[in-house]
Amino acid sequence: MDRATFEIRLFRVLRWVVIAILLVVTLFPFLYMLLLSVRPIDELLQNPGRLWGGLSEWTLTTYREVLTSADDGGQGFVQFLTNSAIVSAAATILTLLVSIPGAYAVTRLRFVGRKQVHFLFLAVYLFPSILLAIPLFVLFTRLGLRGSLAGLTIVYIAQTVPVSIYMLRNYLSTIPESLEEAAAVDGYTRLQTLRKVILPLAAPAVMANALYIFMIAWNEFLFALLFLVEDRADWTVSLGLAQLSGGIEVSKTVLMAGSVVLTLPIVILFFAAERLLTEGLTAGADKG
Repeated sequence: MDRATFEIRLFRVLRWVVIAILLVVTLFPFLYMLLLSVRPIDELLQNPGRLWGGLSEWTLTTYREVLTSADDGGQGFVQFLTNSAIVSAAATILTLLVSIPGAYAVTRLRFVGRKQVHFLFLAVYLFPSILLAIPLFVLFTRLGLRGSLAGLTIVYIAQTVPVSIYMLRNYLSTIPESLEEAAAVDGYTRLQTLRKVILPLAAPAVMANALYIFMIAWNEFLFALLFLVEDRADWTVSLGLAQLSGGIEVSKTVLMAGSVVLTLPIVILFFAAERLLTEGLTAGADKG
């Protein structure tokens, strides 16, 4: 066996070893959390180090407690999930409506400071969130938006628009300007070119951006705590999970069930978006 053949076989084996290690590292915490969420609390207290158990020992009472409304003695996570979905979806849609034209303008239009303006967007992230929390708290209190999902959505939009414009700009700059020139010859306006030419080509970047924005809004805790803590009916799922983790009377199995409920929608959305991203890239290649 020559050296080249040996290296090829070695790296082929090492590739699968690395993939297996990464899968264990990434999937084991979620698997452990899932297994804890279906174990009875008394069995967990008796055998805290036991990882695997029989199917007959599994229970779904933790999930019933998590999803049942607070009026019926549960934790009310269905309402929290609904609030998070509304805020995250609204923030994602409105951010894209602002950032797509903004990224196109920064990429294609000629104006003074065009090359520096996208760095100004990123300058927002030089300030930590805790530094902006108090001014935003005071401002939104005076505007009457504190304690509402609409006010929290506005905060998320302000957080995500700068980096969204920056990310989309990098992708739009790779699209040849000759396509827009051809569209202009056909009589397309700027908006028509953006909608019918640029957006189909930039679909993978837009999808990745939407996933990024949604994940930020879904998992954010600090501003949700500041704006919504007074009214439990408006809590997001991150606030509900924080309540479970801080409650002495709440068992750890219920906490794990709440963590699964928080994590599972993002996992499903990620795999769905990954499929759509692949389809978008393939479709773009077919168009040639």
